[in-house]
Amino acid sequence: MNPNLDRLQPYPFEKLRALLDGVVPPADQKLIRLSIGEPQHPTPPFIMQALTDNLQGLANYPATIGGDPLRVAIAGWLERRFGLPKVDPATQVLPVNGSREALFAFAQAVIDGSRPGAKVLSPNPFYQIYEGAALLAGAEPVFLNNLPENGFGSDFDSIPDAVWRDIQLVFVCSPGNPTGRMLSQAEWARLFELSDRYGFVIAADECYSEIYFDDDAPPVGAMQAAHALGRSDFRNLVMFSSLSKRSNVPGMRSGFVAGDAKVLQGFLRYRTYHGCAMSLPIQAASVAAWNDEAHVVENRRMYREKFDRAMPIIAKHLKVQRPDAGFYLWAQTPIADTEFARRLQAAYNVTVLPGSFLARESNGVNPGAGFVRIALVAETAECVEAAERIAAFCQTL
Repeated sequence: MNPNLDRLQPYPFEKLRALLDGVVPPADQKLIRLSIGEPQHPTPPFIMQALTDNLQGLANYPATIGGDPLRVAIAGWLERRFGLPKVDPATQVLPVNGSREALFAFAQAVIDGSRPGAKVLSPNPFYQIYEGAALLAGAEPVFLNNLPENGFGSDFDSIPDAVWRDIQLVFVCSPGNPTGRMLSQAEWARLFELSDRYGFVIAADECYSEIYFDDDAPPVGAMQAAHALGRSDFRNLVMFSSLSKRSNVPGMRSGFVAGDAKVLQGFLRYRTYHGCAMSLPIQAASVAAWNDEAHVVENRRMYREKFDRAMPIIAKHLKVQRPDAGFYLWAQTPIADTEFARRLQAAYNVTVLPGSFLARESNGVNPGAGFVRIALVAETAECVEAAERIAAFCQTL
């Protein structure tokens, strides 16, 4: 077996199950689970209809590169959403089975194991796939702490030159999970400068980009930031997106990667051996989803309503602010985050995720410690009820 498998830490939800083992919540309180970022809004009927209308496609092997209609739909969405002049669907877009598998696979394709000391940079806190992908590619994870004192920003200049020289891949999550922080244009510019100097590839995870609060200021995408700086070839940049959060279809496992054609050419070659082509019925449903924005607008409206109603209740008792985007609240706790989560479950049957489970100690700090991630994914009434229970719990501390 690959010895690096032994370096993988338990997934955050495994740690949460262990933390809550033996907890017996009140029998008269219905469980409200706000720990996992699984969209719970209804899947739009037109997407389901497109899926069922194309079930005959199950009789055919799909191509790894995906069909022309899907790649054209994705390229068109990128152009409309980010104001890009032209995205080539043949060379700059590649469908994937959700961003999670693609983020992991990408590291396996990008990391050059023949070079000693290979490193992968990740934000901290982070989506645990980044760390696992690095380890199983034979690279060492390096963590960039996102701390409240700098607004959860990414201080790329805090990484020493000696470390940058060994970094082959940088994972970026914007809007961030769990902080909801978006990278600024200045941060993107600095990262591109460093990429030009040291030659690393940037993997921009943008799966929360379509859940935001200000219609006049949607999240800036990596390709959009690159284009604004004249980097029209998107060199050494690949962005990852998904329909899961945008269109409430997490079970469809449909997303894409886009950007540097040369990098994608190599990634496509890897994927032809990986055996991960998207089925034709899922492709047809994905085309329908990427070509429609009305359901996405309604999706954002529902999330805004939940934040408007639930967040003020929680903010009276916990230090928290509305994120730039996404559906998480990153709330600071008055006691240890693990103790907060366990006692909240025991007293009020509300499940939240300790922030320390989403981070690693780096430079003597676990930047997730003392926070909990609250996913406002349940129905509005449930989110409000959960907020009221959290408020009541906080008053007992």
